[in-house]
Amino acid sequence: MDFNVKRLAADAGTFLSRAVQFTEEKLGQAEKTELDAHLENLLVRAENTKLWTERIMKQTEVLLQPNPNVRLEEFVYEKLEKKAPTRMNNHDLLGQSMIESGGEFGPGTAYGNALIKCGETEKQIGGAERELIQSAAINFLTPFRNFLEGDFKTILKEKKLLQVKRLDLDAAKTRLKKARMADARAAAEQELRMTQSEFDRQAEITRLLLEGVSSTHAHHLRCLNDFVEAQSTYYAQCYQYMVDLQKQLGSFPSTFSNNNQSSVSGGASNSVPTIPVSASLPSVSAGRSSSTVSGGFNELRSSNGSRKARVLYDYDAASSSELSLLADEVIVVSSVPGMDSDWLMGERGNQMGKVPITYLELLN
Repeated sequence: MDFNVKRLAADAGTFLSRAVQFTEEKLGQAEKTELDAHLENLLVRAENTKLWTERIMKQTEVLLQPNPNVRLEEFVYEKLEKKAPTRMNNHDLLGQSMIESGGEFGPGTAYGNALIKCGETEKQIGGAERELIQSAAINFLTPFRNFLEGDFKTILKEKKLLQVKRLDLDAAKTRLKKARMADARAAAEQELRMTQSEFDRQAEITRLLLEGVSSTHAHHLRCLNDFVEAQSTYYAQCYQYMVDLQKQLGSFPSTFSNNNQSSVSGGASNSVPTIPVSASLPSVSAGRSSSTVSGGFNELRSSNGSRKARVLYDYDAASSSELSLLADEVIVVSSVPGMDSDWLMGERGNQMGKVPITYLELLN
């Protein structure tokens, strides 16, 4: 019992000594041992790493799930260590609406069939989005969160302990200055040596932990590469889904007949072609910019000559004045004065007709 009382008294005395030292430092009445510049820089870098990691995590979560209520719900489920309910994302909901409306209008009609195809593609994109979110959570957000909740909390703990050891050291220095008797000075010197040793040891421990932040940066760089790869896969999938969909829709005529009634009143008119996007991205992979491509057609118009062109996509003529096209065939195209800038005159053997330039690639 006496031992416990003495220990409590000693702890109270140590706490009081630290409190007095801290207060006097704030009031400018006591000297403070400064940390070396290298350690201070490491502390600043660790704090910056923590702040920016939090910010990047937050913005990534907003990007992956813009709805704050859903984010809060997922956070609660995570803390309760329960699996969040599977819900349809916006692409799934849009796709479902399109499929249901297409079924209502009739899969045998052009509009109904197109709606169903669009809905199926939206659902594919919804699935790709879920894969992106899952990959980002595992390979990007989780390592960042582990640093904040693991390594950085350890750093904070050792940093606080270093502050305590520094206060003990400076309090010991103060007591040595105030000691007048030889016995008191000897005891104060011994205490100073002990507190200095403890401070140095804690400073070394803290330094080693802080230098480990460099390893954290290297790890987070690998996580960043994984995140970029996941995004690249997601956008490539979405692009391919939309290119495939556009090919399917591009094969439809621009004037549909549902229930035996023409959707366009009056006589035949020029169709407005769907603007295709090459699946192989020729403007990027072949080093051709869009200005270069359009420049080739402009030169063809100004020269009033003819060029060979490769057909990028199937195209069904909407009127007798147009020429139907098959993907990958080569035709001869020329410019006719007064023709719309989006069209050229195409020639295949004895067949001639207008063709949309967005379906063509000029050959050298």
